[in-house]
Amino acid sequence: MHRKSVSLILSAILTVSFLVPSTAFADGIIIPDPPICEPGPCPDPMPLTQLAIEYHHVDVRIEGQVVITHVDQVFRNDQDWEIEGTYVFPIPVDAAVDQFTLWMDGEPVEGVVLDRDQARYTYEEIVRRMRDPALLEYADRGAVQASIYPIPPGGERRIELEYVQVLPLQNGLAHYVYPLNTEKFSTLPLEDVRVTIQAATDAQVRAVYSPSHPIDVQQESERTFTASYEARDVTPDTDFELYYSTSSSEIGLNLVTFRDPQSEDSDGYFLLLASPGMPQYQTATVARDVFLILDQSGSMEGEKFQQAQAALTYILEHLNPEDRFNILAFSTGTQSFAEELQPERDVDDGIRWVQSLSARGSTDINRALLETFAQTEPGRTSLIIFLTDGLPTEGVVDRDAILANLRSSAPDQVRLFAFGVGYDVDTLLLDTMTADHHGRSAYVRPGEALDEVISGFYNTISTPVMSNLDLSFGDIQVYDTFPSPLPDLFAGQQLVLMGRYRNSGSTHIQLTGYVSDEKRTMRFDDLVFPAEGGQEHLPRLWATRKIGALLSDIRLSGPNEELVAQVVNLSIRYGIVTPYTSYLVTEENALSGDAQAQIAADAYADMMAMPTAVSGAAAVDRAEAESELSEAVTAPEMVDQRTSLIRQVGARTFTLQNGVWIDTRYDPDRMQPRQIAFLSSGYFDLLERYPGLAAVLALGERVIALADGECIEIIPADAEGDALPRSRETSPNELVNAVSPTMPDRFPWIIIPLALSGGVVISLMLHWLRR
Repeated sequence: MHRKSVSLILSAILTVSFLVPSTAFADGIIIPDPPICEPGPCPDPMPLTQLAIEYHHVDVRIEGQVVITHVDQVFRNDQDWEIEGTYVFPIPVDAAVDQFTLWMDGEPVEGVVLDRDQARYTYEEIVRRMRDPALLEYADRGAVQASIYPIPPGGERRIELEYVQVLPLQNGLAHYVYPLNTEKFSTLPLEDVRVTIQAATDAQVRAVYSPSHPIDVQQESERTFTASYEARDVTPDTDFELYYSTSSSEIGLNLVTFRDPQSEDSDGYFLLLASPGMPQYQTATVARDVFLILDQSGSMEGEKFQQAQAALTYILEHLNPEDRFNILAFSTGTQSFAEELQPERDVDDGIRWVQSLSARGSTDINRALLETFAQTEPGRTSLIIFLTDGLPTEGVVDRDAILANLRSSAPDQVRLFAFGVGYDVDTLLLDTMTADHHGRSAYVRPGEALDEVISGFYNTISTPVMSNLDLSFGDIQVYDTFPSPLPDLFAGQQLVLMGRYRNSGSTHIQLTGYVSDEKRTMRFDDLVFPAEGGQEHLPRLWATRKIGALLSDIRLSGPNEELVAQVVNLSIRYGIVTPYTSYLVTEENALSGDAQAQIAADAYADMMAMPTAVSGAAAVDRAEAESELSEAVTAPEMVDQRTSLIRQVGARTFTLQNGVWIDTRYDPDRMQPRQIAFLSSGYFDLLERYPGLAAVLALGERVIALADGECIEIIPADAEGDALPRSRETSPNELVNAVSPTMPDRFPWIIIPLALSGGVVISLMLHWLRR
């Protein structure tokens, strides 16, 4: 196959959407018994996936630290034969089971709780019988099981499960996980999936954050909130996770970490959450000077200009009482609402002035910004909202000259936010000048409502709490932190900082910043950076942000061989598709160090041969995609894992190459795998020796993985002749009776502790094809 020119693809649209693919902890599933198929034979072995799940609804009530989870699922039999089997709800690791309730079609159903050893025996026997390792990922946990009476062809069974758990708090941070994965066990995408959490906490809520799914959060009071996620026609392959923090202090700060000492890169990963709470409960805010700069050139005429006037009116109506403001309109020249900053009480005059403006003339961006900078005053934060739909066409038009002028004129307290309207904007100019001045850019595409975008954005920064932030970590050495520099803190928003750490131990974190012109310092004690363990989703989320920052640096500063190589290495190590690796290449030798170096060299050469597009639809798409990556608080969605060449298993990434799932840490140039046959005695001995490999082995019959420094290759059973003979067709119901012949007298509840999985894969488009 010939290599297509990378230069043709660099102008393609980059698309990003956010969900976190990760290790699966399944919700309830039905394991079918061997069917009686009439007429004709049934497939042998029968797949686990025989039923469709119509909907999956989860309603969660949190009262203090007690959590009640109610699960409602409908299973449908689309096969031509009757299905009977066993309902299984895997219990997360270290769960203490007390009592559960289980209903089927409105009737109570007797169930049995299996401890970890009993459940593992059940899982392994099903794997042997069906020759499907999908259940092995649950081998380290118990289960709740119940017999399912026959489901006729076209028939349905509704199952409801309710369990209770106690949610631990660690320094005010709570972490709720619901096992939402149905990817392996539904024949079709779910028609409807919904998770709704209603919480009443014992202290003031600070942050509500999901690293796995896009959620809508409504905070009804200081101590109550509702968080919800809804989707249709999806195949969930990720646990639903929710963090929320509570604190009585002015700003809450919490720490989440992960470290794998067995990895070739043993440094840890951390996520820091800092939140000052919701705006209506915030007492201390930063007094600001708000400058609104409106492009009134002729190209803005019509609906765009009317929407811009409405957006500026909204901002003026929502100024804080202590704010001051001014408005500048620019085209060939400039005109100001006032010669100096005005108090908030004069906003009505400002609104009337905005409504009197009309669009005409050219675009002098340089002059408009320099005149605004000249009005800023020391000691007060200056928020500048700049809106334009075009390239500089008047006055100074050279991008580098404009940027140099701004750098030499802007005081440190300037916060510059730019809105590019349409595609005829200089993305390099807008993105660079906002990065230089502690802000960010946003783009409004043709057809989008400009006033809605700007007013929505302003709501997120309307109540500043602390500016010029600085963090120190005591004796812990941290590096590669994102975002950098730190943004300001706003009420109702949380700072999500990600980074790496070298040493471990307990430390304090010190947060320093300014409230108005007063320097404030807050200290948070007894925060632990552990030597191992933690939340497995952090490595890929960190890699997402770093790749976004690297791509932005390359675009704004020009191609750099070292930065391109870093992007390629991160892409392959963490399973993140980038402009230089349009997919994780499906040949084994592409995982070697030499192959990665060649990919990077080819990408760099093609970039040097093609100038970067600064305006147009592709430039806007690329700018937005990189911004979303570098600021990611959830990880991007991956394509349907049933057809994808990439899988996430905890903190590991696997690619499918010639029918083999290969750990991206595997280097064929320096590693020689030890081969073990699928379902052999050595196969289950391996599972006993390395319980952490259970989810990896669940990928399929052919896998190459690293375990404690050893490289293991699972090969087909007949390749080694060491496979165990298949047992007789033992049904899951018989297994339940074998391991627990007596039923409990009462329905137990499930006490399930915190569990976490995570993963990151980014969908960016570009192309690299090897010969």
